[in-house]
Amino acid sequence: MSEKPFTGGHGADPGPRPYGPSAYADPAAHTAATALDPYGPPPAGAAPHPGADPADPFHDPADPAAPAPHAPDRAVPAPRAPGGRRAGHRRRPAEPPGTPGTPGTGRRRRPPTPAATPPPAASAGPAAWRRIIPQALVVAFLAGGTTAFVAADKAVRLTVDGRSRTLHTFAGDVGELLAAEGLGVGAHDLVAPARTAALGDGDEITVRYGRPVRLTLDGRSSQVWTTARTVEAALRQLGVRVEGAHLSVPRTAAVPRSGLDLAVRTERSVTFLADGGETTVRTNAATVREALGQAGITLAGQDTTSVPPESFPRDGQTVTVLRITGTREVREERIPFETERIQDADLFAGTEVVERAGRPGARRVTYALRTVNGVAQKPRRVTEETVRKPVTQVVRVGTRPLPASVAGAEGLNWAALAQCESGGRPDATDPSGTYGGLYQFDVRTWQGLGGSGRPQDATSGEQTYRAKKLYVQRGASPWPHCGRRLYR
Repeated sequence: MSEKPFTGGHGADPGPRPYGPSAYADPAAHTAATALDPYGPPPAGAAPHPGADPADPFHDPADPAAPAPHAPDRAVPAPRAPGGRRAGHRRRPAEPPGTPGTPGTGRRRRPPTPAATPPPAASAGPAAWRRIIPQALVVAFLAGGTTAFVAADKAVRLTVDGRSRTLHTFAGDVGELLAAEGLGVGAHDLVAPARTAALGDGDEITVRYGRPVRLTLDGRSSQVWTTARTVEAALRQLGVRVEGAHLSVPRTAAVPRSGLDLAVRTERSVTFLADGGETTVRTNAATVREALGQAGITLAGQDTTSVPPESFPRDGQTVTVLRITGTREVREERIPFETERIQDADLFAGTEVVERAGRPGARRVTYALRTVNGVAQKPRRVTEETVRKPVTQVVRVGTRPLPASVAGAEGLNWAALAQCESGGRPDATDPSGTYGGLYQFDVRTWQGLGGSGRPQDATSGEQTYRAKKLYVQRGASPWPHCGRRLYR
């Protein structure tokens, strides 16, 4: 198949011919074909520019900005690919014969090339410059504004609670960006970098919201804040050991923005002293009793521990196990009676008469006896029962004043008699306990004279008064050895 050269799109295809001006046998036809070709020679009769290159009619040597003259266009055939095609060209689909405006050649025609517009004449006047300068300023202003617009725009990466997205912003710092995105942050929230940090293209901003945690750690409760999103991360952020700890919620559970209640029992070391041995365990138990079970120690009967078994075991605590054995004992105890004293105006002052003798009662008391680790403890009263009630003693006490004298007994030396009988001591008692007082009365004689109780318990005045009464009745005979001293 023969190859047809490209005709430039002017008129009908003249048929096969070689490239270049020599392809036209008729010079007139060549002139007509190249009249519309801006890269061909000028039309016949056209005057070229002064000093123009005949090969390039649009090259002006006087114009320093004009491009260098070029050699006349020459069609150079492209190398042919195997099969008869030129390399680098794809065969175009053939148009059906009879297409309007084209002969049935089977090729699509290239559209005509518009004629080049010649440059403005160098002799343009000032009016042309007045039109060009304002347009150039407007173009420069628009170009500068576009450059500033593009420079102010920043692409940043924003991560909020682990969710990231890339966005464009004109904000100058992190705070402006957060305000523009409607992200309010508080004192417990984390923003990195700081809200006052300047914002640049490609920056990464991280926001983590604070979450309240009502934490009960080893029995002590408090409220804390964390920016972590899981329980395990929150505990590590708070410095709580999670290895071996007991948690009220799973470690992987999420911490919501509204917060949560979390109870943590960390692993602790507790030492038990029991049955002569020592056992140390690592435990996260909630009570001492539970930790005892983990140590393999049991409590039986009345056994207990040195701390309450239901108390919380502390780290480093030492607990003693108390082995208790106990019995009960019933004892009879005496209940002492009370004494009621009644004043009596018929009795001389200092005189007391027992109207009703008192009688002690009895009660039955039950005591708990126990031993702790083999050592007996003080008995503990458990119950008591009254067997017999006590009887109150009633005593009548005289208030009548003593007489100033006793007829027939005045003028005697009663002081000498008292000195002889008792050495002048009102509370003196003989070795047998039968006689007592200044004048050594026996109880029967004393009470016969109106005295009460024992004579050695009465006052000195009452004892002298009773002695005078006895002298009036019996003379000095009651004092066989010392009675003669009354007369000295």
